[in-house]
Amino acid sequence: MAMFEHKPRPEWTAAEEFLTRVVVHPDPALEQAISSAAEAGMPAIEVAPNAGKLLKLLVQLSGARRVLEIGTLAGFSTIWIGRGLPEDGTVVTCEFLPKHAEVAWANIDFAGLGEKVEIRLGPALETLAALAEEGREPFDFIFIDADKENNSRYLDWAVRLGRPGATVVLDNTVWEGAILDPDLDPVNAPGIVDALKLLGEHPRLDATVIQTVGSKGWDGFALARIS
Repeated sequence: MAMFEHKPRPEWTAAEEFLTRVVVHPDPALEQAISSAAEAGMPAIEVAPNAGKLLKLLVQLSGARRVLEIGTLAGFSTIWIGRGLPEDGTVVTCEFLPKHAEVAWANIDFAGLGEKVEIRLGPALETLAALAEEGREPFDFIFIDADKENNSRYLDWAVRLGRPGATVVLDNTVWEGAILDPDLDPVNAPGIVDALKLLGEHPRLDATVIQTVGSKGWDGFALARIS
């Protein structure tokens, strides 16, 4: 089945490029993460630069030391997150495809974050269960940006693996308005809607959703706190 088509407007993309150039200032390591993904034939579904910078700032503002990322791709968001961590901070990131993990690791290492990042290869739900069995310290910050069909399961694991007070960011929560009409994308939209309902109903999650527009079209992200 073809990938769901997002429909950015030229002025949204132009404004994003202006903000990236004037405010965000991505460096060569981040630019390489984008170009290497394209060269490897990976889909251009990484977060926009201004959203990546937001992740970095949220990590810093929350004081996070241990981060869990679900969905590595080429490591673009991983690099932003890693740069928000203190010297002793760590990121565990989950990636399903070996090819993506290989590209991501090269980018993360080039960015000087190899000692901070652990890429766990395999189905994310299996990785999350394994992390629970390993008895690791709870995570302070969880970023979810993977297959939308499992969003609710990922949120459930975020609550189980995160400490009280931890921050959760869930990407792709508006999806060109498909949350209002899931038939627009019957593969992804139902999972997004289920996750939004869980965010609103879960007794340990206090959340909001921010709509966005830009090069990724009309979308948004959820921001939640685990109690």
